[in-house]
Amino acid sequence: MNKILLIIQREYLSRVKKKSFIVMTLLTPIIIAGFYGVAIYFSIQGITGTSNKIAVVSENKTLLEKLPSSKNRNYQYVDQSLKEMKSSLKKGTYDYVLYMPDFDLNHPEGIQLLGNKQAGLNLSSKISDDIEELIRNQKLKTSGIAQEELDKLKTSVDIDTKKISDTGKEEDSSAGASTIIAYVSGILMFMFIMLYGVQVMRGVIEEKTNRIIEVMISSVKPFQLMMGKIIGIALVGLTQFILWIVLTASISTIAMKVLVNDKDLKETTMQASVQAKNMPSAQVAAANTPGIGNIQKSLANLELTKIISVFIFFFIGGYLFYSALYAAIGSAVDSETETQQFMFPVMMPLLFGYILSLSVVTNDPYGPMAFWLSIIPFTSPIAMMVRLPYGVPDWQLMLSMGLMVIGFVGTVWVASRIYRVGILMYGKKASFKEMIKWFAYKN
Repeated sequence: MNKILLIIQREYLSRVKKKSFIVMTLLTPIIIAGFYGVAIYFSIQGITGTSNKIAVVSENKTLLEKLPSSKNRNYQYVDQSLKEMKSSLKKGTYDYVLYMPDFDLNHPEGIQLLGNKQAGLNLSSKISDDIEELIRNQKLKTSGIAQEELDKLKTSVDIDTKKISDTGKEEDSSAGASTIIAYVSGILMFMFIMLYGVQVMRGVIEEKTNRIIEVMISSVKPFQLMMGKIIGIALVGLTQFILWIVLTASISTIAMKVLVNDKDLKETTMQASVQAKNMPSAQVAAANTPGIGNIQKSLANLELTKIISVFIFFFIGGYLFYSALYAAIGSAVDSETETQQFMFPVMMPLLFGYILSLSVVTNDPYGPMAFWLSIIPFTSPIAMMVRLPYGVPDWQLMLSMGLMVIGFVGTVWVASRIYRVGILMYGKKASFKEMIKWFAYKN
C-alpha cells in the first residue's frame, strides 16, 4: 500500500508542478468564460442592435395591410419597380429589397428577397414569418371577422410547472433549467473521462518507450504501478476540475456584468418571447414571460449539492473504469500511433452513451432506454448525470453507483492481467488476439 501511495504522490506532484498544468488551469476558465461572454454579447447585439432596412415592392392587390416593422426589420414600402430597386441596392440606400407579386392567398408564390449580401437564415425566417402572419390576418378579415375578434384570437399560455415531491410538497420546476444542467453535465463528463483517460495511456507509453518502466518494475508490482498511476492522475483531474469550476464561475460572473447590459438582456428576453409566441407587442409578452426569477427558483429546487456530489462520484468512477482500459492499451503498444485500433472499441460505448444521453434521455428521462443507459457501467457516468436533474429514484441511483464500483473492479482486474505482460513487451506489434493471450497467461 505504501508503494502505491508513493506512486500516487509521484504522479500527482510531477503533473501539478508542470508549467503547462498551471497555465491551462488558469487559462481554460478565462477562455471558456470569454467565449460564452462574447457569444452572448454578440447574440444580444445581433437581436437588439442590428437594423435591416428593407424596401418592399408590392404588386399584390389582395394584401391590404403592410408588413409591420420591428426592432431589426425596418420595412419601407416604395412606389418603384423591381428593376429600379435592384439598381438602387448598389447605392446602399436599402439593405434588401422584398418583392411580393400578385398571388393567390392560398398559394403565395414568387416572393423574393434580394440584396447585395446573402441574407442570414434567421432574417429570412423572420421575414417569412411576418409575411405568413400578414396573409393569415388578411384571410381572417376576408372571412368577415372583425379586428377586435382577431385580436382576441391571439392568446399566450404560460404554464407554471410544478413538481410534487415525495412528501407531497409542490416545488417550482423548469424543464429548461433541467435540460441545461443535463447537457452541461453530460458534455463535461464525456470530456473529462476522455481527457484524463488518454493522459493515463500516454503516461504508460512514455515510461515504456523510455525504459523507465523496467527500473520501476524491479521495485513494485505491475498492478501497484498501474493503480498508482490511475489514482494519481485522477487526483490531478479532480484538482483541475474543482479549480475550473471556481474560476469559471467567478470569471463568468464578472464577464457577464462587464459585457452584457441588464437593459439589453431584458429587451432580448422580451423580444425572444414575442417572436416565439408570435404576439403583437412586447408589452403583452413581458406580462406573460416567466422571467429569470422563476429559473433561479427552479435551480434552487434542483438539489445542486446532490448533483455536484453525484457528478464527482461518477467522474471518479467513470474515469477509473475507462482509465484502466486505457492503461492496458498503453502497455500493449510502443508508440501512440499504434493505439488507434484499440482506442476505437473502448471509446464506442462512451460515445454511444454520450449521443443517446443527449437525445433519448433528455426527451424521455424516465423511459426504459434512459434507465438502462444509466445503469450499465459503460454508459452510466454520462446517462445518469443527464437524468439526475429531472429526478431519479434513490434505488436507481444506488444501483447505478454499485454497478459502477463493480464495473471498475472488473476492468481493473482485466486491465492488470494485460498490463503485467504488455508493459515489458517491446518490438512486437500487439493485436487483440495477442492481448487475449496475455490476459490468459499464468505466471
